[in-house]
Amino acid sequence: MPVCITKLEGTAFLAFPECKNLLASELSRRFNYGKILSAATISGSAFASKNCQWFGDLLYCPDFCVDSRPETKSAKNGDLPYWASVALTEPFLLRFESIGEASRALKEIQRNWAPYQYQFFRRGALIQEKLPYINLKDKNFFKVDEENGEKHFSLEIPKSPMGLYTLIDEKTIFAGAVTSSSIPAGLINFVEDHENPPSRAYLKIQESLTLAHHFFGAELPGKNSKCFEAGACPGGWTWVLRGLGADVFAVDRAELVPSLMEDSHVKFLAHDAFTLKPEEVCAELDCQKLDWVFSDVICYPERLFEWISLWLESGRTKNMICTIKMQGEIDWELVKKFADIPNSRVVHLHYNKHELTWIHVEK
Repeated sequence: MPVCITKLEGTAFLAFPECKNLLASELSRRFNYGKILSAATISGSAFASKNCQWFGDLLYCPDFCVDSRPETKSAKNGDLPYWASVALTEPFLLRFESIGEASRALKEIQRNWAPYQYQFFRRGALIQEKLPYINLKDKNFFKVDEENGEKHFSLEIPKSPMGLYTLIDEKTIFAGAVTSSSIPAGLINFVEDHENPPSRAYLKIQESLTLAHHFFGAELPGKNSKCFEAGACPGGWTWVLRGLGADVFAVDRAELVPSLMEDSHVKFLAHDAFTLKPEEVCAELDCQKLDWVFSDVICYPERLFEWISLWLESGRTKNMICTIKMQGEIDWELVKKFADIPNSRVVHLHYNKHELTWIHVEK
């Protein structure tokens, strides 16, 4: 039997790891798609839609048409589900007899294909081996200069189209060449440093800075950059900023780890960071305008929005990255307010938990 490709209607969404219920809840409550079978909280619950199918963590929604929804003309301002790492907007089925047939058929469509495998792992690996190479290895955020030992941001995300495919049985692939991300499966995995960072939160700022550079072309913190971190303890984000060479004003009620407290380029203040005025923060760093403001503070999203608005109205910072901590049922209208701020984007990071991240870059 020759290879058979069947185009499908609708859209497929790959949920972030351990986020199937959150994706289902978002589709139901934010997009009025499907229904929740029991009361939903941040932990999610069962989801049902008449024609939907789950393939592992990949949800196929045959009657969710991106092009027909006014609010989903593009993915720029979060108009695709946040809890999906990637969306396949033109899905299809590929039926084949041999591994060689499968790989050739995918290559004829386009060059770059990322795998998502939840079954038939060996068969999937053999198909991937026959496809053109893409780098699926864990990434290094820092590159160390061999001459002077200084660290520099090293991760550039290719912008070429990246398809996604998965085996739903031994001779059938579910795939999409047109996806919402050029990152393989929409997931950035870093080589982890288990010795130096004060906490695993450092992975969040590495990912968010990478996306700020990818989406906006942002100039990342570097030598002589002035950065303010609100809620800095124990210092995971400050550790990354210092690795890039930035000067950091870190504010929290509790101190950072000793190595950062002793760093001459880190100025620490034991205080409630949200009560400091922008001009007071700038005075501490002896500048009129900061390069970056960061917050990973645990607070209600309403309070964070007020604080962000204060900073933007002050004109005292070029760029901001803040974690939106979700508590209880998600207020999607409030999330939209964050996304609607000019030159901003709301994302769910691979290293986020039950939270979203807001990125703002000055043009």
